[in-house]
Amino acid sequence: MRRRAFLVSVPALALAHATGCADPRSHSQAVYLLVDTSGTYAEEIGKAQLIVNYLLGSLQPGDSLAVARVRSRSFSEKDIIAKATFDQRPSQANAQKRAFKERVETFAATARGSANTDITGGLIQGALFLNETGAGRKTILIFSDMQEELDRATIRDFPIDLKDIRVVAVNVVKLKTDNIDPRRYLGRLEVWQKRVEAAGAREWHVINDLEHLDRLLKS
Repeated sequence: MRRRAFLVSVPALALAHATGCADPRSHSQAVYLLVDTSGTYAEEIGKAQLIVNYLLGSLQPGDSLAVARVRSRSFSEKDIIAKATFDQRPSQANAQKRAFKERVETFAATARGSANTDITGGLIQGALFLNETGAGRKTILIFSDMQEELDRATIRDFPIDLKDIRVVAVNVVKLKTDNIDPRRYLGRLEVWQKRVEAAGAREWHVINDLEHLDRLLKS
């Protein structure tokens, strides 16, 4: 009887593995692009549009994308220029992507440089967006020179939470002061790397050649 009971249980066990033990992780991807609009860096916005176009062409149904601006204070949903989770239906997804591109183009044509640069606020807002998507792969792209400048009233010197999020600084142009002393540039990136890693980020990368972005996002 024991042998018979065991043999009967084997198919049931196999069926449980086949139906109930599928990989529960989400395989969708979510990307949040922060675009620095402060000072002279606003002149780089054309390159940011190239990144948006690439993302619209490569993200799949079920993936999510948002583009937000970095300005004097960036912890606000009002700074999100465009956002979408792409539909499973190709025709609907294509319509979403066309509308998304148009909103970004309108933003690029009318963007005004801000006095200060609240990168931290943008990171916090980006993490909230990404976590709400439930995506298995979450990435924040920061299109900025990574020089954070805050007014006296803005408080950002506290730990932030970027758990399981990949953070990528893109197009980190060198400031005039960096040419005088390259240690300022390297030191700025080192400070951000330490802060991002302390926040629990999955990875930290700096990419100045936009062609390398494709390989990174596919990994």
